[in-house]
Amino acid sequence: MLRTPCPDGLRFAFGTLTVLPVKVTRWDRDAARGGMLWAPLAGLAVGVTAAGVGLALLALGAGSLLAAVATAAVPAVLTRGLHLDGLADTADGLGSGKPAEDALRIMKQSDIGPFGVLTLLFTLLAQVAALAQAYDGSWARGAVAAVVSATAARLALTTAARAGVPAARPEGLGAAVAGVVPAGGALAAAAVVTVAGAAAGAYLGPYDALRTALAVVCAVAVAELLLRHCVRRFGGVTGDVFGGVAETAATTALVVLVLG
Repeated sequence: MLRTPCPDGLRFAFGTLTVLPVKVTRWDRDAARGGMLWAPLAGLAVGVTAAGVGLALLALGAGSLLAAVATAAVPAVLTRGLHLDGLADTADGLGSGKPAEDALRIMKQSDIGPFGVLTLLFTLLAQVAALAQAYDGSWARGAVAAVVSATAARLALTTAARAGVPAARPEGLGAAVAGVVPAGGALAAAAVVTVAGAAAGAYLGPYDALRTALAVVCAVAVAELLLRHCVRRFGGVTGDVFGGVAETAATTALVVLVLG
């Protein structure tokens, strides 16, 4: 049961998941629980901002590719690149093939190895390509893709922070939020975001309503596969794993939204 007041949870979500000037006043488990439950709302704010930048460029005469690059860049800016950094570190840890303790040590290093570089490259290329294709379809399709992917990415954080998922380290942001969300709360958040996504897609047509809902479901499902693999390899989750999960979900949602 959520015991932290709503404002504390919102501050935690926006203060830790974005660069917006929101002061986090509580760092206890109750505040973390509220924050992770509100994470999709922070994603919605990021997605709306990204879509706004992309649409502004289109209105100024830019092509779909430039609009897509800007749209993909906004979430990186609004998160200080932490999710992308986490994705790269997770790729290096998994790619090392070393035991959990050594892999975690590799992930803490400040440099990025070849696995991380390649993963970042292909992930960003996939995101930009999918967004460009969506903008080619229509400005509305591109905007919906930007908003849905950013929201689904933060929903994946909510589900990754559910009860029963252990932390790999006793310290860090991963340890602060690991296991704080009740399973029922994670399921409810997933249902709300899926329905909201379908409603956004319905603006484009009945088929798009189904496809948008499917994009959210697939995003969470693929992120869950990565999460489970990381738990097996590292013994739990870290802040880097959370970042990797978010970027994986965002990319999956974008790809599904432009298929068919």
